[in-house]
Amino acid sequence: MDDRHAGVSAQAEDALSVLAALVADDLEACNRVIVARMDSPVELIPRLAAHLVAAGGKRLRPMLTLAAARLAGYRGQRHVNLAACVEFIHTATLLHDDVVDESQLRRGLASANAVFGNKASVLVGDFLFSRSFELMVEDGSLAVLGILSSASSTIAEGEVLQLVTQNDLGTDEARYLEVIRCKTAALFAAATRIGAVVAERDLEDELALEAYGLNLGIAFQVVDDVLDYAAEQERLGKTVGDDFREGKVTLPVLLAYAAGDEEERGFWRRTIEAQEQREDDLATAMRLMARHGTLAESVRRAEAYGDRARAALARFPDGAERRALLGIVDFCIARVR
Repeated sequence: MDDRHAGVSAQAEDALSVLAALVADDLEACNRVIVARMDSPVELIPRLAAHLVAAGGKRLRPMLTLAAARLAGYRGQRHVNLAACVEFIHTATLLHDDVVDESQLRRGLASANAVFGNKASVLVGDFLFSRSFELMVEDGSLAVLGILSSASSTIAEGEVLQLVTQNDLGTDEARYLEVIRCKTAALFAAATRIGAVVAERDLEDELALEAYGLNLGIAFQVVDDVLDYAAEQERLGKTVGDDFREGKVTLPVLLAYAAGDEEERGFWRRTIEAQEQREDDLATAMRLMARHGTLAESVRRAEAYGDRARAALARFPDGAERRALLGIVDFCIARVR
């Protein structure tokens, strides 16, 4: 990484630190809720939960809920439990995803399924989903319940859609965007929208915060898909090239396939569709992406969604919360630089 890129990455990490400091007290309360609700007399559940906590995680989604609520003028405590609810939904989906993808690493450490097995991971994921719905019901708002339950079902639809489109180079960009809108951006959108709901803001403010989260989530996932071909394993927190080896049809692959000649398209059909991969195929895929500039183009697409996320906050007054949420857009995109 050159000095310019190092500076960009440092600024991005600073943006995350600014957000964490801004919501520090609320986040600490949220973490207490998470730890308390992960407890269970069934001994394997807190053991696996402790493994997840030890693996770290930025708590980005719950921090978005906490900051969005404060941006909307909320000064109560409902957002704390709802932020924990958002994190439970996210963690449950990670547990299930790692089983589906047969992932061995999560955040640089052995994944839960690698340590405890697939059955335990799926069942504890179900437990966390159940905990999230308990928190929704305790909150007592049908509007919140509707937003978060809808997001949960949308995430599941996105994962199934990704499974259907896997190994299919006939997938177009619109279909790809639908996958990431469902599987990633829907929870970002719900996490921020409920901030306006608890603050009892009007529908326009709700939809503005939802638009911020949705576009932020799309940018976040596009960058994640780039990182699978552009990051070092230590930075990525999972094995580089996992998407390629699994035949996932992501934006960098779609752009390279569209730009390639017939020989190059044959390479992509063999490796992605037929799943006939050789030891040096990942390096070849990266060379083809570099030849056609598909990683840079994917980042440009992410930046466009980042611009939409920033624009969605224009209706809110300037202040620490708004500036922190704008900074998170930079954080999400600069992870690839």
